[in-house]
Amino acid sequence: MISITAILKSKPENLIEVQNMLTHLVTETRKEPACIRYDLHTSDNVFILWEEWKDQVGLDLHNNQSYLKEFIQKTENLVSSPIQVYKTAQIL
Repeated sequence: MISITAILKSKPENLIEVQNMLTHLVTETRKEPACIRYDLHTSDNVFILWEEWKDQVGLDLHNNQSYLKEFIQKTENLVSSPIQVYKTAQIL
């Protein structure tokens, strides 16, 4: 299993737009066969995606989905800093 944490910081004036786009992204991603978990969390203008994938092949397929590529492109000017993505391994 592969775990990913992605952190996005929306510009305050784009908060609702980013949240709506994330909602669409989560809905579409959860349909992918290799997706185990794709949860969205928030605090103020920070959004955190907590992801779990069955394998690298499934994650690679996800990374090439048009809705993900479109999301990344459209949010580029809506976030206050680049999206941070961490591929992690569970230690406990």
